[in-house]
Amino acid sequence: MNDSPVIFNNTVLRDGHQSLAATRMSTAQMLPALSKLDDLGFGALETWGGATIDAGLRFLSEFPFDRLDALKAGTPKTKHMMLLRGQNIVQYTNFPDDVVETFVKTSAKHGMDLFRIFDALNDPRNMETAIKVARASGKHAQGTICFTSSPFHTIEKFIELGCVLEEMGCHSICIKDMAGLIPPYIAAEIIRGLKKNIKIPINLHTHETAGLGAATYFAGIEAGVDMIDTSIVPFANGTGQPDTVRMLSLMENHPRCPKFDQEALRDLRAHFESVYEELSAFTSTKNERVDSDALTYQVPGGMLSNFRNQLKEQKMEDRFEEVFKEIPVVRKALGWIPLVTPTSQIVGVQAMLNVKFGRWKNFSPQAMQIALGYYGQTPTDVDPEVRAIAAKNTGQDPITCRPADLLSPNMKNLREELKTKGYPDDDEHCVIHAMYPQELDKYYQAKAAKEEAAANVGKVISVRNLAMTIDGVRKEVKVEELAG
Repeated sequence: MNDSPVIFNNTVLRDGHQSLAATRMSTAQMLPALSKLDDLGFGALETWGGATIDAGLRFLSEFPFDRLDALKAGTPKTKHMMLLRGQNIVQYTNFPDDVVETFVKTSAKHGMDLFRIFDALNDPRNMETAIKVARASGKHAQGTICFTSSPFHTIEKFIELGCVLEEMGCHSICIKDMAGLIPPYIAAEIIRGLKKNIKIPINLHTHETAGLGAATYFAGIEAGVDMIDTSIVPFANGTGQPDTVRMLSLMENHPRCPKFDQEALRDLRAHFESVYEELSAFTSTKNERVDSDALTYQVPGGMLSNFRNQLKEQKMEDRFEEVFKEIPVVRKALGWIPLVTPTSQIVGVQAMLNVKFGRWKNFSPQAMQIALGYYGQTPTDVDPEVRAIAAKNTGQDPITCRPADLLSPNMKNLREELKTKGYPDDDEHCVIHAMYPQELDKYYQAKAAKEEAAANVGKVISVRNLAMTIDGVRKEVKVEELAG
């Protein structure tokens, strides 16, 4: 039995605002909170990965490694944690090993301490490279079990995967319940089973989407889990993680309850409430409340809300029930894949296409790639008829090897492409260019426009000062004429 205080990690700087504010919190909005977050004694602060790299570059004009540097400088006492999609890095497709290796090494160089490495299919082969290079960089490699519900996904299967991840060299295991669907008793049984079979620590991660999160954490703590992930209101609860203060209250007088400075937590709440208000264009009351529909449809809360909008755009809102009943049909045909980025999006789109055009009449390219093995080994076999349709439509043969084995090294090409564009060709820019080439272009275009505007403002100010010092007729010359 684990009788040591449970470790709280905090997700407010990543999953908290990704789940509740479309990942729009800027580095500037984070900076005032860093000192207090650093002093509280969290096991780790989740500061990077997931959608933050994409959103920061795309919407906030922030170069991703600059954010990591700033957050690391502001919280030097606390370990930093990131969510890494294995061979997908933080994108939606597989990348060559040399790109994955470079990303992990470079992130480690910039101060990332703990890499939470997962694969959407729970295929250990897609986590292998990232695990190896995290270890080689002297950092913590946390292997991840993506929880999902299906006839295949039994407690025993999850425990087996945990054993495999320990054998691969992981320093700890995370049970990642991305949809907030894991019932307390099942979480406890998985944790007890893992504790009997592995020696490394276990982290439990869930969301409050369906109202199970805090109860699941409590059951996990009773079962001996070592770490849980909490956030800070208002970037907590709902589709986010349970709130830190809430969990402390739930554990009051429990022998494993950790101690935190409540006044500091109140101050942080006040700060983040002002940030939440600033981000009101990206928040929604639908994400703030418990939604039992998530239990009915067994899909992540974010997928549920986003899909309602997509169906409306397709003028299919009246077919909501049909589409969501089709989701388990698609999952089963594709080998009962879990629903987590990017598979949740792929399955949702295919379910919509099946309802709109007839089953498998309009087969999305990404779903066909899953059917043919190009995303990795599915939990169970893909339906043979569905795989045959995918093979016929694409002209590709199914594969059983690790998908990245088919990819050629690409770092040299990326470096040359950056040189051609006139951008820096260091490792930082190479890995960002590999994943988000168009967004990197827009970032540099916007940066150039700002620099030009600043230069023009400086020129006008300089000319205005000159005009004020000239007497006589020249004094009446317009500033705009001189500047032009």
